[in-house]
Amino acid sequence: MGRTVAPALWRADGEPPVTLPRDPAREAARDELSKGMYHENDPSLLQRALNAFWKWVGKLLDAASSATPGGGLGLLVVVLAVAALAAALWWRLGTPRRTPARTAPLFDDRPRSAAEHRAAAEAHAAQDHWNQAVQERMRAVVRSLEERALLEPRPGRTADEAAAEAGRTLPAHTDRLRAAAGDFDDVTYGGRTAAPETYHRLVRLDGDLERTRPVLANSGPGAGTAHSTRREAAE
Repeated sequence: MGRTVAPALWRADGEPPVTLPRDPAREAARDELSKGMYHENDPSLLQRALNAFWKWVGKLLDAASSATPGGGLGLLVVVLAVAALAAALWWRLGTPRRTPARTAPLFDDRPRSAAEHRAAAEAHAAQDHWNQAVQERMRAVVRSLEERALLEPRPGRTADEAAAEAGRTLPAHTDRLRAAAGDFDDVTYGGRTAAPETYHRLVRLDGDLERTRPVLANSGPGAGTAHSTRREAAE
């Protein structure tokens, strides 16, 4: 096929018309229009991306409204229901946070007795300050075990470590000790709000541990030396 040419242009002096090849003309026009002066007011790359996004959202909402009974009104009802559910979960579970490291020590730098921690816990509970009440009661549980020599006093111990060590000494209470440490961690590091039931579970655990007494038993003949292990028994 022959090369396509643009329409002939007749010269003013009557000479034969001048014909311009179409492809070079197109390239010349493209080069001219690519100059920056013609694109000063063009939207930025970010603006173009946002425009494309909102266009996609609009299409998505249109499709959803056409598929939802009641059209746009039905879609609005569904959106409001989802928002209400999310708000209810937020209120019930608290602010979502990253999983806590749970490595902070259980006690602060000011040593207090188990009785002092219990008194502080009761004072907080009387004012419905359940988070602080749970924290102080857990500290009372661990301090009491230390005072009774069922746990070796160790600065910097975490609630999880205390529960694990106490569970080896008092195996019948292992699960409850672990749950108590989890409650302490949730309100201390996890941003959760304690319920009164959480505190009362700790009070019952504290009382049960107070009534538990270790029994010393020899490991048996042939052991060479009298190694003793603690076994628990209830009064």
